[in-house]
Amino acid sequence: MKISNVLVLISVLLYINVSTEWPTHTVCKEDNLEIYYKSCDPQQDFAFSIDRCSDVATHTFNIRAALVLRNSIKELYVKVDLIINGKTVLTYSETLCEPGHSKLIFCGKQKGEHLYYEGPVTLGIQEIPQGDYIVSAKLTNEDGVTVACADFTVKNYLEY
Repeated sequence: MKISNVLVLISVLLYINVSTEWPTHTVCKEDNLEIYYKSCDPQQDFAFSIDRCSDVATHTFNIRAALVLRNSIKELYVKVDLIINGKTVLTYSETLCEPGHSKLIFCGKQKGEHLYYEGPVTLGIQEIPQGDYIVSAKLTNEDGVTVACADFTVKNYLEY
C-alpha cells in the first residue's frame, strides 16, 4: 500500500514538472461578457477576480489580485497590448512606481512579500469593444524582470 502512495506522489511530481503552462482561470461569465486569464509567466501563477462582470462596462470596477513577489519592486512598469486576430493593435505603457513618485501602495515591497490589492480600477475607456480579443498585461521591475504577466481573453457580445 505504501509503495502505491509513493508511485502516485512521484507521478504527480513528474506531471507538475512536465506541465509547461498555467491553467486558464475564469474571471467572469455573464450574459454577453466573458473574461478569462492565464499567467504568461512560466514561473508563477497569481490570483485575480472582479466583483461582477457587468461592472467592467461601467469604467470603474472592484478587483482583487494577489501574488508572492519573486523580486523586489523599487520601480514598476506596466505594458498592456490589445491583440485582435493575433495582431497587436494598441499598446499602452506606464510607470507605476519610481523613487519619490509611487502610484500604488505596494511600491517598495521586497522579494518574498505578499502583494495583495483590493479596490477600484478605472479602465479609462468609454466601452468594452465588442468581439473576441486578448489583452496582454506585463508588470516588470527596474531590472526588467517580470513581476506578473497575464493574457486576458475577452469575449464581448454586447452591442452598444
